[in-house]
Amino acid sequence: MWSPGREAQAPTGGDPAGLLPPEWEEDEERMSFLFSAFKRSREVNSTDWDSKMGFWAPLVLSHSRRQGVVRLRLRDLQEAFQRKGSVPLGLATVLQDLLRRGELQRESDFMASVDSSWISWGVGVFLLKPLKWTLSNMLGDNKVPAEEVLVAVELLKEKAEEVYRLYQNSPISSHPVVALSELSTLCANSCPDERTFYLVLLQLQKEKRVTVLEQNGEKIVKFARGPHAKVSPVNDVDVGVYQLMQSEQLLSRKVESLSQESERCKEEARRACRAGKKQLALRSLKAKQRTEKRIEALHAKLDTVQGILDRIYASQTDQMVFNAYQAGVGALKLSMKDVTVEKAESLVDQIQELCDTQDEVSQTLAGGVTNGLDFDSEELEKELDILLQDTTKEPLDLPDNPQETLYTNSVPEPRILDAELEAELEKLSISEGGLVSSKSPKRQLEPTL
Repeated sequence: MWSPGREAQAPTGGDPAGLLPPEWEEDEERMSFLFSAFKRSREVNSTDWDSKMGFWAPLVLSHSRRQGVVRLRLRDLQEAFQRKGSVPLGLATVLQDLLRRGELQRESDFMASVDSSWISWGVGVFLLKPLKWTLSNMLGDNKVPAEEVLVAVELLKEKAEEVYRLYQNSPISSHPVVALSELSTLCANSCPDERTFYLVLLQLQKEKRVTVLEQNGEKIVKFARGPHAKVSPVNDVDVGVYQLMQSEQLLSRKVESLSQESERCKEEARRACRAGKKQLALRSLKAKQRTEKRIEALHAKLDTVQGILDRIYASQTDQMVFNAYQAGVGALKLSMKDVTVEKAESLVDQIQELCDTQDEVSQTLAGGVTNGLDFDSEELEKELDILLQDTTKEPLDLPDNPQETLYTNSVPEPRILDAELEAELEKLSISEGGLVSSKSPKRQLEPTL
C-alpha cells in the first residue's frame, strides 16, 4: 500500500535515460530557440509556433510514458526539462494546446465526468483546489497553474488496460468481486501512487469494466467477466460470495495462527522434558492438544465454506457454458433459417444435372474436331513401316575420293545389304553345322576380278 501523502515525483535535472532528441546536446542555436517563449498568437509566426509545438508536445507525453505516470504538473515538467540552468519558457503554452486538443484533461474535470460517488472519502484529496484556480476558471483564464494536476488521457487508458490484465491473470480473479484493499496491493507496482490507482479505477468505471460498492464500511470492486463485456451492478449474490470469501480468508489466517501456537506448545513441552520438569511438559502437551482440537474444528468450517464457494464457482461456470450454448443455438438457427433438407436435395440434383450436361457438351465438342473422319491406327502403323523400309533402301550419297583406285577395271562393286549378309551367314551356319567367322561370308561374296 502507499503512504497517505505519497506523490509521484518527476525526476529533475534533465533526462537520465538519455532519450532526449539529439539536438538537446548538439545544437545550441536550435535549443535556444526551443527554450524561448511562444508568441502571443500563432498568427504572428505560424512556422516558429508549429516548430516549437511539434518538438515539445510529443516530448512531454513520451517523457510521462517513460516515467510510468499519468498525472502531470507544469512545475514537475519544468524541473525535468532543465538544461544548463535554463527552464523552457513555453511549456505552459504547450500544456494549454494539449488541453485544447483533448490529449490532456484537468484532474478535476475528469472526476466530474465520471460517477465518483463511491469516492466521497476522497473529496479532500481530489476536489479541493486553491481558490485562485477556481477563480481563474470562472473568469475564463486558460493559463495552467504550476501546481495544477493534469491527466494524460491516452496514458490513463493504457494504465487502466494494464491493471485490468493484471487482475485477470491473478489468483483473485476467480470471482469478479474483490476487496479494494486487495486490489490496491496487487497494483502497487503498476500505479506509482494512490491517486493514480484511484484514477485508473475511475477510468475502468468509465469504460463499464468495474463498479465499486461500499459494504459494511469496506469498499468492494466488481470486474466485468470478459475483456469486451460490460460489468453488471453488484447484487446480493455478489455480496454473499464476497462475505464467504472473507470468511475463508479469516478462517485460513486463524488456522495458520493456531498451527504456529501448537508448534510453540510442542517445543515448550520438549524443553521442559529435557529440563526434567514433567508437570510443565504435561501442561504444554495439554495446551497443544486443545489447540489441535480447535484447528480441527476450524478446518471443518473452512472445508464447508470452500465447498460452498466451489459449488458457486462451478454453477457460474455452468451458467457461462449454458449461455454460450444458447448463443450458439440462436446463431445456428439464424444461419439455417432458409435451409431445409428438400432444398439441399434439390440443389444437389441441379448440380449433378449441370455436371452431366457439361460432360456431354465436352464430348460433343471433342468429337466434332475430326470433321467426321475416323482413322484406323493399324493402317497408320503399316504405312509408317513402309516408309521406314523405303528409307533404308535409299543409297547413301558418299563423297568421291580420286586419290585411291579400289578396282582396276570399270566393273562397279555390287552393293551388299546387311540383311543379305545376315541371311547368308545363317545359311552357312546351318549347312556346316557350326559357326563360322564373320569374315567368311564377306570373302564368299567378293566378286571375281
